[in-house]
Amino acid sequence: MDEQFKLEQLQSIAQQVWSQYRSFATWAFYAPMGSGKTTFIHALCDSLGVITAVSSPTFAIINEYNSPVAGTIYHMDWYRLKDEEEAIQAGVEDALLNGHLCLVEWPEKAEALLPDHTLHIHLEWVDADTRRLYITA
Repeated sequence: MDEQFKLEQLQSIAQQVWSQYRSFATWAFYAPMGSGKTTFIHALCDSLGVITAVSSPTFAIINEYNSPVAGTIYHMDWYRLKDEEEAIQAGVEDALLNGHLCLVEWPEKAEALLPDHTLHIHLEWVDADTRRLYITA
């Protein structure tokens, strides 16, 4: 998938990505700061029926949500992690290996911990109202 979209299309794009890639338990989001990783994850969680507040777990490292569609969802933000060892100490490895949906921001901080069957989602800022999304499996 390689697509440009307007921000008002985000909910629709998130639903489309879920429909096409729901077999992947781990989704790794690559994008520069401010490109919309958390916003995309919020739209995805909305479409999956998450009713609790969805926010970036920058300081907590891992937030847990419940979805009537996807079950338990782990939302991770690895921005503050220094290396793989710190990620393991934070418990990310346990979350990644339990089979639940894991949405990972800043995966490059400990990329070796990602399972082989990880969906790689790249977001690029095109302009204030437009993003480019491309996905590799």
